[in-house]
Amino acid sequence: MSNSADSHGQNTSPVRTSRHRPVRLLTAAVFALAGLMFFTSFNTAKGTNIRTDSSLLKLSDLVRERSQKNGTLENTNSALRGDVDRLTRGHDSTSRTESARREALADQAATRELRGPAVSVTLDDAPPDAGPKLPGYPEPQPNDLVIHQQDLQAVVNALWQGGASGIQVMGQRLISTSAVRCVGNTLILQGRVYSPPYTVTAVGDPEKLKQTLAASPQIQNYMLYVNGYGLGWEVKDRGDLTLPGYTGTVDLHYARPVS
Repeated sequence: MSNSADSHGQNTSPVRTSRHRPVRLLTAAVFALAGLMFFTSFNTAKGTNIRTDSSLLKLSDLVRERSQKNGTLENTNSALRGDVDRLTRGHDSTSRTESARREALADQAATRELRGPAVSVTLDDAPPDAGPKLPGYPEPQPNDLVIHQQDLQAVVNALWQGGASGIQVMGQRLISTSAVRCVGNTLILQGRVYSPPYTVTAVGDPEKLKQTLAASPQIQNYMLYVNGYGLGWEVKDRGDLTLPGYTGTVDLHYARPVS
């Protein structure tokens, strides 16, 4: 290329200048864009740390905050329900038959306290670094070391099958519409979020409750992981125990078609 330029008697320096001009323009554009970004960030932060601004909370923080709020609302709802019950019982026009019927319905709906002999079952995750504890077991996968929804549901189903009069999970009384759901290794129950260990307590005949727990095929499968990898499992007699009444709303919420 240099020989060709010399033979035509042309100076090559203007060519080099024109080839580098786009690079200079691009550099200037980058600096201008960076300046705009700094100005926008400063205007947004207004002197605060935008990394910790409340609008940028992690999803887990929002879930925890909503769970606490739901707990407060449940306590408020329980207090109001107690006030309504006291006012209703004190009303002169309420007949004994109506009062007995209302109390029977409250027992069926699990909105009243329940006392009797109880059994509790506690399930827990295995240690994160757990390995096979018995010969013949393969190295565990992450899912082998945590409590799953079907494990909790198996315990609840076995206790109902054993004739439990009432069941609570993590301090919350179960009703006919209660759903035990797990997302990852956290339990979501009636608007509240819990982490393991999980405790399920049932009022009923302790011996019969323990028999149905031992006879459940799902729990027998869970026990393979208890023995092989160290998942937590404890069944305890609790003596006479009082389960709290359900304090949440009893209204059904369901989807409606868009009109």
